[in-house]
Amino acid sequence: MSKRYTAEFKRDAVTLALSSDKTVTEVARDLGVSPEGLRGWVKQAKVDRGEGPAGALTSAEREELVRLRRKVREQEATIEVLGKATAFFAPDKMR
Repeated sequence: MSKRYTAEFKRDAVTLALSSDKTVTEVARDLGVSPEGLRGWVKQAKVDRGEGPAGALTSAEREELVRLRRKVREQEATIEVLGKATAFFAPDKMR
């Protein structure tokens, strides 16, 4: 089961990891989080500050992408329902 951490906790953990003389693994152990998770948070924080690799998505861009993908799925479902309704009612108009 994965734990959910608040944005504030993640931000503070990243700040600590970047400002500390300790390794990310040591900071993660001190905070009781997984080292891989903390590394991911640090990597994303760097991308959000414009320090990431070219083409990497910021957190805001990721959120927008998720929102847009959800909207596309909803619209595809609506189009499917409308297509079925059209097919159902169209034969009546042909008579």
